[in-house]
Amino acid sequence: QVQLVESGGGLVQAGGSLRLSCAASGRGFSNHAMGWFRQAPGKEREFVATIRWSSDSTYYTRSVQGRFTISRDNAKNTVYLQMNSLKPEDTAVYYCAAKLGRPNTYEGEYPYWGQGTQVTVSS
Repeated sequence: QVQLVESGGGLVQAGGSLRLSCAASGRGFSNHAMGWFRQAPGKEREFVATIRWSSDSTYYTRSVQGRFTISRDNAKNTVYLQMNSLKPEDTAVYYCAAKLGRPNTYEGEYPYWGQGTQVTVSS
């Protein structure tokens, strides 16, 4: 079982940057694909990015391509989401999630979730 704790959220102006971190505990982090999802007020949770256990495969939702970068450090049991050129529409609670096997964009495939961290982008 994997426990996840996100950090790094906050308030930033449009055009700014934030780096989210997700620290994992428990066994087998390096065997898990990791994903970032977000939920804006009044909206459903949506996929943002995912990374394979070996870091050789990543995938992003179109709206963040070229602005966000997902990475991981298996030695530190941590996955990151570097967010640049932030826009007000990126405002949401960001969640990290873990699953065994291949990365996936569908949240239902992820059994392990963090509590979320708030990102607010002001215009």
